[in-house]
Amino acid sequence: MTFTDKPNWLQQSLNQESLLHRMTKQIRRSLDLQEILTTTVAEVRLFLGTDRVKVYRFDVDGSGEVIAESIYEQRLPSLLGLRFPVYDIPQEAREMFLLAGQRSIVDVANGKIGLSPLQSKETGKRLKTNINYRQVETCHIEYLKAMGVQSSLVVPILHYDLKEESAKPQLWGLLVSHHTEHRRILKRELRLVQQVADQVAIAIAQSHVLTEAIAQQQREATINRVTTLLHKLPTIQLRGALEEVITAFGGIGGRLYIEQSKELYTSGEQPKLPYELENGLIEQHSMWQNWMAECKPGNIWATADLYKEPRLRVLALGFRSTPIRGMMVIPLHYREKFTGVLSIFRSEFDTEILWAGRCEDNRRQLLPQLSFEAWREEKKGQAREWKAEDILLAQALYDHFSMAIQQQQMYKQVQALNSNLELRVQEQTAELEKSLLFTKVLKQVTDQIRSTLDLQTTLQAIVREVRSLLNSDRVLIFQIKTKSVIVEEINGNWQSVLGVEAPVECFPDEFIKLYFQGRIRAVNNVSTVSLSACHRDFLQSLQVQANLIVPINIGMQLWGLLIAHQCDAPRNWQDAEIDLLQQLGDQAAIAIQQAQLYEQTCSAEAEARDQAAQLESTLHQLQETQTKLIHTEKMSALGQLVAGIAHEINNPVNFIYGNLCHASEYTEQLLEILRLYHLHYPNPNSEIRAAIEAIDFDFLVEDLPKIMESMQVGSDRIRSIVLSLRNFSRLDESENKRVDLHEGIDNTLLILRHRLKGNPDFPSIEVIKDYGKIPRVECYAGQMNQVFMNIISNAIDALVMGNGEWRAESHDQEWEDNETMGQEDNLEKVFCFVSNFPFPPILSSTPTIHISTKVSADNSRVLICISDNGPGMTQEVKKRIFDPFYTTKPVGKGTGLGLAISYQIIVEKHAGIMECISEPGKGTEFWIEIPVKPPATINSQP
Repeated sequence: MTFTDKPNWLQQSLNQESLLHRMTKQIRRSLDLQEILTTTVAEVRLFLGTDRVKVYRFDVDGSGEVIAESIYEQRLPSLLGLRFPVYDIPQEAREMFLLAGQRSIVDVANGKIGLSPLQSKETGKRLKTNINYRQVETCHIEYLKAMGVQSSLVVPILHYDLKEESAKPQLWGLLVSHHTEHRRILKRELRLVQQVADQVAIAIAQSHVLTEAIAQQQREATINRVTTLLHKLPTIQLRGALEEVITAFGGIGGRLYIEQSKELYTSGEQPKLPYELENGLIEQHSMWQNWMAECKPGNIWATADLYKEPRLRVLALGFRSTPIRGMMVIPLHYREKFTGVLSIFRSEFDTEILWAGRCEDNRRQLLPQLSFEAWREEKKGQAREWKAEDILLAQALYDHFSMAIQQQQMYKQVQALNSNLELRVQEQTAELEKSLLFTKVLKQVTDQIRSTLDLQTTLQAIVREVRSLLNSDRVLIFQIKTKSVIVEEINGNWQSVLGVEAPVECFPDEFIKLYFQGRIRAVNNVSTVSLSACHRDFLQSLQVQANLIVPINIGMQLWGLLIAHQCDAPRNWQDAEIDLLQQLGDQAAIAIQQAQLYEQTCSAEAEARDQAAQLESTLHQLQETQTKLIHTEKMSALGQLVAGIAHEINNPVNFIYGNLCHASEYTEQLLEILRLYHLHYPNPNSEIRAAIEAIDFDFLVEDLPKIMESMQVGSDRIRSIVLSLRNFSRLDESENKRVDLHEGIDNTLLILRHRLKGNPDFPSIEVIKDYGKIPRVECYAGQMNQVFMNIISNAIDALVMGNGEWRAESHDQEWEDNETMGQEDNLEKVFCFVSNFPFPPILSSTPTIHISTKVSADNSRVLICISDNGPGMTQEVKKRIFDPFYTTKPVGKGTGLGLAISYQIIVEKHAGIMECISEPGKGTEFWIEIPVKPPATINSQP
């Protein structure tokens, strides 16, 4: 096949321009890709005058399909909708289509193929239209003959990603022209077809962008609908949200399982586990729970064919009776705690593919395909793949479902607490009343014991109060030594047991040992409890149906038993009643012991010595309390002294500060006059020249503004330390208002910019600001700026210290200036005094200060982090950095007020949190957390 140009080149050129114009107009007018492709094949076929023009699109698996076709008077059979196997187009040809944009022209009659690369495969540069001829493979010729084709033209169609300019193009398909007769392809025809293919590529890229935009819009609409259902209090629509998600994913069923309440919400098709498994829910199966325990928060698991997943080999039995084939599992977590799981099911489906001829394996090793008649291939039980946009939608829904479940659980907890609150209050009120009554009785017995040493009177008071409080029929005290009842109190006409002795055989010595060890025995029903026959007969003879016994132990022996009898009916003794009786038994033991001590004078002497020792201990405690009060008074006086000094210093400093601006202005005016004199009178007399040289006039003019600026900086720093002293003495009354903390930080960095600059001995300090989107905060702006100044200045000092040298002479003044600005407590420098090396090593080649801000998850608090890569500090030093007047600098170099004041400002005045994280060799980080709006209980004058 050869290239020749026909003589009527002008008309042909117009036809080409007209075709390109129509194609461009069609692409701009329509967003429907299929409509554009249909128009394209029709226009190209009319232009070329061939029998068939088609668009062949490659699928993901490498096979191809004819998706657009134009045929002239049915001279060739239609291939529209037919599939072609992967091996019909060799891999080498595909690579050349993609890398070189190669076009191919086949002349079946002459057995030649012309290859025309659009660009160089090696360099990627555009080439002129050039055809390389060679003999075509016999297999290719036979293939075209079987299709009834004598000449063909193939131009690749590439796809470009408009979102990523650097992305490489992909081979999307082919624009193919077939003719039943021998036909020459002209150069201009090839160029035009190539231009049409380029326009089609543009249309494909636009269609791809449009498809993605529509999918994104649908995802956002789904998220909005689900969010509305999930966060609609007080009734969260979990089932409705589940149904909405199933629809969005194109599923046939789904389920939402909540771990804490074991609730399960289902919709559509559901699996059914066989009875031989542990239980009926897949979420409660041990294999499923082990799987969920391994899942990290945010992980989404999806499979197109659940029967091929090893971890579901047992649970897959529950899906056999359903059409479910694909499954997506979204484990839900709230603050890394597993709260539940959302599962979406997709149905299996059958596919039907029309192939151009019967497809067989190893086709390339057999004869060329001779028939292209449609051959139908059916596949059963196919699985639908989960796409990347499905995973993106699942990740977006993950947070909403997790928070909704947490909200529902919290709401139920609050409802349960509210419903039980009244009952609990009533129960607690009754318990408190009973406890109060018990305490009152106990106090009466205790007062009785203290008011008299008569043992009989005390014991009688005990049994009287106990019987009344317990509302029992009889209360008595049984003495072990005499084996009889020595005191009793009876309610009603029950017989007296005073002086009654218990049968020895009914109470063996083992009982005495148990009671001495603290045994308490509560018998609710004498007739049903396990007792010896002798013991039961004895109690029934005393008309006892229930009894409560506590021991009375004195020293190393069991003195007796305090016993309550219920004679009219059995009784369930309560824990509070048992506890009361036990305490009264202890009080009885005290009363008995006091009576014994009264009779023993030697014991009284020992008691006096004990009381003296107790008084000595009390005196020691009083002395310690007095010492603490004195220390507190000293600190109060010190605060007043500091406030007075700050006030006295503030007056002259304000005078100097107020006049510096005028002095600076006057100086600039005088220098301007001198400049004008020099401009208009450049040659003064000799006396003036001598004076100028004597005073070094040029240096004076240059240095005088610097001196004024230094004086201004010095006055600013003196005012700052006066403000620090006033803040420390709690005399500051700044205004509480809503401010932008970022502005305060930036202003602080602007003030300290001279310290951030480098010099021959130390490189410049890099400041990295990672500001989040935070609201304006209601706070004391001046005090917050002071906190930023203290911390950032400390970080600068730490980095300078890490450089390995104290700049003694030239920087002494700078240290003093830092002192005056309230930056006295540069605690990071402590390593120069506590380590074995004279100076700590630098952790990084570039000294850096990192400042980041963000808002808490509930938007109620603002978090500020200021860190440096300096030498850090030890744990011993870190424990004391917020103590007032604590400093590690040499005497006279600092007062240690900066961080103490900062801590006071954050914690006491703003109800916030201030913490320090530091380790030797790992830098220092200060973490500040303050509320966006302080609580009403926080007073501006703490």
